[in-house]
Amino acid sequence: MPTDWSNATAPSLAVFETLAQTAWNKLPADFRALAGDVVIRVEDFAADDILDELDIEDPYELTGLYQGVSLDRKSLTDTTREPDMVFLYRRAILDEWSDGEEELGDLVAHVLVHEIGHHFGFSDDDMDAIESRVSG
Repeated sequence: MPTDWSNATAPSLAVFETLAQTAWNKLPADFRALAGDVVIRVEDFAADDILDELDIEDPYELTGLYQGVSLDRKSLTDTTREPDMVFLYRRAILDEWSDGEEELGDLVAHVLVHEIGHHFGFSDDDMDAIESRVSG
């Protein structure tokens, strides 16, 4: 029997924030401690200037972004700057989720881990190992 989507609504930004917080809470405590004060923000799409900077024409192509200086590039002599941030882009994630291959919470966790992994300067293999601990 097909699903009746006529009265369905997309999960809101607040729902995404809850999914991101749930994923964050499932991360290993040592990982969260090392991430420090990374700020997680949920927005519908990346800002136009970000898309332009990354040479991305279609905002649906960017599901998340780490903005800051990764730990492997920080120095004690760095001047005070903006906090490190992870952006999760709701509409792009929903578009990817629509293929039906993954639960929405798992996809949000995947994007979150991947972007926080950039904060640490991790390889894709490192991020996959962390993610397997979250989605279990």
